[in-house]
Amino acid sequence: MSDTVEPDLPRGIALAWGIAADPQRGPKREMSVERIVEAAVAIADVEGLGAVSMAAVAARLGYTPMSLYRYVSAKDDLVLLMQEEATGLPPEPGDEAGGWRERLEELYRAQVLLYMRHPWVLDIPISGSPITPNSAAWMDAGLAALVGTSLSHDERLAVMLAITGQSRWCGSVLAGYARVARETGVDDASISQREDQLYRSLITGDAYPFLRDAIDAGVFVDDSDPFAYGLERFLDGVAAYIAQLEAGGAHAPSRGWVSDPDAELAADKRFRDARKSVRDAERALRDARKHERQAAREAAERLKRAGASG
Repeated sequence: MSDTVEPDLPRGIALAWGIAADPQRGPKREMSVERIVEAAVAIADVEGLGAVSMAAVAARLGYTPMSLYRYVSAKDDLVLLMQEEATGLPPEPGDEAGGWRERLEELYRAQVLLYMRHPWVLDIPISGSPITPNSAAWMDAGLAALVGTSLSHDERLAVMLAITGQSRWCGSVLAGYARVARETGVDDASISQREDQLYRSLITGDAYPFLRDAIDAGVFVDDSDPFAYGLERFLDGVAAYIAQLEAGGAHAPSRGWVSDPDAELAADKRFRDARKSVRDAERALRDARKHERQAAREAAERLKRAGASG
């Protein structure tokens, strides 16, 4: 007999896995969880996640909100199921399947496209890994790509999570550009030029010398993909690490999560006040340095004018 204890699944997860009980009453033939979720996704794709409500979905389907609650009992459950629907299944390996690296790059591109097609998914707060069938399939696909390597299970998971994080970051930027383009009617190049102009007007070489050098080099109007570059360099590092392991090298020691050493002190009012005083002092220091730089420029101008008149 197994000692495994079956967890008490939240209804949203149970619905995603198809193991929740169906409602006993209601318009069964016309209504279903699938139709509710499809309608909600359709609303979100056009109007954003904020436009999704039980009332809006019910109106789209031609029913009352109470009819929906027989199938999806909470808005959070609906959002979970919407995310599952939008996520879909990962692509199958292509006909010319390469090694682990090519497969991870394929999954990365597919995830970026997912965010571009359903940008509202990025508005769903992250509260852990969504334990749903499609999300599990993406995790499984990423881990499957690394099965033939010398990486440990922990290392494979870490690589897969890094790919997922990079795709989400890239997708959020591209989705943001697309939203601005829809709202303003301008193209990506015009948006980049506007950003470049803003940076040039606000960022000075005195205050931010290295950022200003990058701006002057044209980084904000360069049409290359910085996320693809970061992904390539990350995978270069993974490839080098795998080669090291295959040559007999040891696995890198595991690292713990980042933690706040002052977390236990945060409830103390005097400690919070002291932190605020530090922030205020840092702000005052930044302002003072700004005034100092301005005074230095003005002094240099006066000396220059005095030398010219002499």
